[in-house]
Amino acid sequence: MNPANRRSFIKGTIAAAAAGVGVAPNLGNAAAPKIQGFEEEKATSETSRGWQPVSDRKIRVGIVGYGYCKFGAIFGFQDHPNVEVVAVSDLFPDRCAALAERCGCEKTYPSLEELVKDDKVEAVWVATDAPSHCEHTMTCLKHGKHVAVAVPAVWGSLEDAERLYEAVTASGLHYMMFETSFYHAANHAMRQVYRAGGFGKVMYAEGAYVHYLPKPLPGYRNWRFGSIPMWYPTHADVYYVGVTGGSFLEVSCLGIPSLQSSRQPENNQYKNPFGTQTALYRTSEGGMARMLQSRDAPGAHGGCRIMGQKGSMTTASNYSGKLKELPDLKRPPLPPGMDPGGHGGSHGQLTEEFVRSILEDRKPAIDIATALNMTCGGIVAHQSALKDGERMKVPQYRWS
Repeated sequence: MNPANRRSFIKGTIAAAAAGVGVAPNLGNAAAPKIQGFEEEKATSETSRGWQPVSDRKIRVGIVGYGYCKFGAIFGFQDHPNVEVVAVSDLFPDRCAALAERCGCEKTYPSLEELVKDDKVEAVWVATDAPSHCEHTMTCLKHGKHVAVAVPAVWGSLEDAERLYEAVTASGLHYMMFETSFYHAANHAMRQVYRAGGFGKVMYAEGAYVHYLPKPLPGYRNWRFGSIPMWYPTHADVYYVGVTGGSFLEVSCLGIPSLQSSRQPENNQYKNPFGTQTALYRTSEGGMARMLQSRDAPGAHGGCRIMGQKGSMTTASNYSGKLKELPDLKRPPLPPGMDPGGHGGSHGQLTEEFVRSILEDRKPAIDIATALNMTCGGIVAHQSALKDGERMKVPQYRWS
């Protein structure tokens, strides 16, 4: 959608809202309730212990998106000593002004399409609606910008996954998907144990993202309303892909019809009946992974498990197996003045990793191949669920 059409749509949504039509309201300045999992983790005396700068250079960052979840500001780019936030944008003027104030930035743009034309911007943090992530990322790449982007990498389209992979690999630019569970304490600890050989070959992995939403959160063009659980798979899939660096080869998935009115096929834009989907994957190691996505379990929460031929683990500190001495399981230190932030203290970690990858000129932890391997399994899983669990092949991505 071009900027003019997008702005026309916004005018229409505002008018419809005034008339009582069911569209997401402009919540830019409204006080929003706390969202499950977003609780902030503040820095302690240990947070920055051992942190060493790799450069005194400041990367000039543009930030796009300050919707209901306020993702544009809460990942702490404005607090990183190697970042200067030079421009911000949101399609809603009040949100754009609030984002600029929060980030201490004077330069604003009415759209991402305008912001990326600014030659001062070196990298863009894309915190927009999930269905726009692919196109917004490709727009940034086209204008020579490094990209950090919220999850998922693409929205329900394997064709978009191919397009995005080709665009990123051809660009020579840095791309990182900000999967928050990657830096959960348990995921990071499991990854360190895996790299130290403490699991051996993983026979079974398990991840669950259970986020009970009796009413969908507001979002641009109501994208969350009735959305397909397995199109937002990365918070669960990271508990295999993010731990091992592997991928899913094939999948069988079943879905459970939802009781929520928004998840009745006739009531949502996706024609989606499911509030819960469970996928059984065959992994690239020859093992299995069971991943759950649900919006329909009041009081429930996610979980994780790794079972390998040499050891097992379910939390950040309960390894049991043949590894005699554990590696350092603590997450990397953050720059002084940066809070770990929400999602289990992952926000600061993600921003630090992205910034450091640019300064060190290396691929980031969640590169394009890893991002798509976390995303595309869920897309195929939904196709399987629509065919009552038919086993289906999952595309594979590698980064040389």
